[in-house]
Amino acid sequence: MAANAKPKLALYWAASCGGCEIAVLAIHEKILDVAAAFDIVLWPCVMDFKKKDVEAMADGEIDVCLFNGAIRTDENAEWAHLLRKKSKVMVAYGSCSSEGCIPGLANFKDRQQMMQFIYLDSPSVDNPEGILPQMETQVPEGVLTLPGFWNTVKTLDQVVPVEYYLPGCPPEAEWTLAAVDAILSGNLPPAGSVIGLASTVCDQCTRTRSEKKISRFYRPYEIIPDPDICLLDQGLFCAGIATRAGCGALCPQVNRGCEGCYGPPEGVEDAGARLISGIASVLDADTLEEINAILDTLPDPAGYFYRFGLPHSIMHRVRLEQQNSNKVAAPISLVKD
Repeated sequence: MAANAKPKLALYWAASCGGCEIAVLAIHEKILDVAAAFDIVLWPCVMDFKKKDVEAMADGEIDVCLFNGAIRTDENAEWAHLLRKKSKVMVAYGSCSSEGCIPGLANFKDRQQMMQFIYLDSPSVDNPEGILPQMETQVPEGVLTLPGFWNTVKTLDQVVPVEYYLPGCPPEAEWTLAAVDAILSGNLPPAGSVIGLASTVCDQCTRTRSEKKISRFYRPYEIIPDPDICLLDQGLFCAGIATRAGCGALCPQVNRGCEGCYGPPEGVEDAGARLISGIASVLDADTLEEINAILDTLPDPAGYFYRFGLPHSIMHRVRLEQQNSNKVAAPISLVKD
């Protein structure tokens, strides 16, 4: 980099909802400081950039890449490898890239099951000819192509090496600013660090906690919780006991249980397993029948415990079985398992 040149910044959006793109703008007028401090060389959501422009860059020419989104398709992986090659520092920005997040819940199914339901069996679908996506479609103007759709959603670091993680769905503005400040000052933490706090959401929550004995769980619409008492004490599912702090306990502040978007706290490898352990320890039950009765009041337990972290968990995904030959298969090549 030339002596007076600004560091180069890239931002990319893979398999995610786009909330992380908005979160970058949540730093408000500070975005002008970012624009002044960095030469933004890629941000497809905001400005017109072409892949060929990135390919033409020298390896390592980009100083920092904020990559949000999980890896779901060939295109996602291709961009991840390209930006890894061109970037000195790769940041897994947001829950999708660092943990898998909501797209990662697809790992409870396989590609064939998803295509079967989305395009054929869903009650809202009108597809009498049973048309399924094709990787190549011939039209008068030429051949239209779609990227290969993976059987398994993966996190960014399961595809390319990552230096830093900035969790959240989406990350809070203060941590985006903290990351920018650390980059500009050169005060970077050790590679592999999570930018944020090491404690849990419970440590940021102001609600009063007592010894828990849960005899049943309630859906949010079933009760009006006391605004001062721990939601878990009141039978509302809350993942704060096994989720990294950093959000300021925003959900509990509005009578919503923490859903776990900031991922596992420091020293925890599998947030879902830690959460299962924590919840199991406070059930007011002595027998298996009593335990099952309580769990029956918690719909979709897999979704509760692994809502944000299935791809990055020890489990990673459900087991893939040999597909039955009489099932309808989507004609998209399976390039990754």
